[in-house]
Amino acid sequence: MIDSLYSIERGNYSLAAHIARCAQLAMCLEVSASPKPGNIDRHDNYEDTRYEHFLASASSIYPVIEEATGCEKGVGRLIKSAVTESERWQKGGNTHFGAFILLIPLTMAAGKIFQEDETFTIQQLIESAYRIVKDTDTGDSVDFYSCFSSAGVKVKSVDEFDLRDNAAINELYNKDMTLYKLMDIARSYDIIANEWVTGFKRCACCAEIIIDTMNGLQAPKLEKDINDATVYAFLKILSENEDTFISTKYDAETAIYVSEKAKLIIEEMYKSYNDFHSILPMIAQLDEELLKKRINPGSTADIVIAGLFITLLSGVRF
Repeated sequence: MIDSLYSIERGNYSLAAHIARCAQLAMCLEVSASPKPGNIDRHDNYEDTRYEHFLASASSIYPVIEEATGCEKGVGRLIKSAVTESERWQKGGNTHFGAFILLIPLTMAAGKIFQEDETFTIQQLIESAYRIVKDTDTGDSVDFYSCFSSAGVKVKSVDEFDLRDNAAINELYNKDMTLYKLMDIARSYDIIANEWVTGFKRCACCAEIIIDTMNGLQAPKLEKDINDATVYAFLKILSENEDTFISTKYDAETAIYVSEKAKLIIEEMYKSYNDFHSILPMIAQLDEELLKKRINPGSTADIVIAGLFITLLSGVRF
């Protein structure tokens, strides 16, 4: 399916507007999906960050995404602009930083492809996004670094190019460290960085899961419901990948524990060929446990946003 050809049906407005709407709706659908273990959704908030903060952030970045569709360079600047706009419109802190890191190159890639032809395959899209991130420069790295203090992003302590060290910016210039090279350094402990250097494969996989689910092909007795499809994709991605947001905030053991829990839920669904609603109590129980412990699989959510963006771009409606 990654090679299936999709056509753009955009109505009487620009391609940039179409792509930006897909990105915004993807962000809204992800945060609205429920129950989504450990993360904020339409029913669950944290004390300092609420569902409405995510909606405000999704609404705020329209002009940034619209601009990105016409750019082939400036990934770091565009990520910084998205963070700035998100902060300007809500006070809930870091809502979508990881999602921006994925969405910006993907929307740039979509804009580039659609300049030539209003059809695409998912493989073409992620290959184009990969070429864009490979072509980043040191200026992109510096813009990227400037996001961290303002966005309040938790980062892993490292010896080289420590994101919490202002002196690292000079080192970036001295070593001609592009943003792609930075992501390559972080690939082993950050799943979002890993997506950059492995060609956005999890994002594509997530899109395939959602598209198949909405076409009635993915899971036994799973209704063609965008909420359930999103929750199912979230659990599938989480069950197969340790969430590095959890690893950074807590430790690798906690991330492994959460992934194993998600895997057990998916296995239960397939083992008994029950419908999706039969495992909702198990999902709700895990959700309650993670919310109580404030363990939120934020990196998985970011990948689901990217997957939803590709899904909507492919023409899936609900």
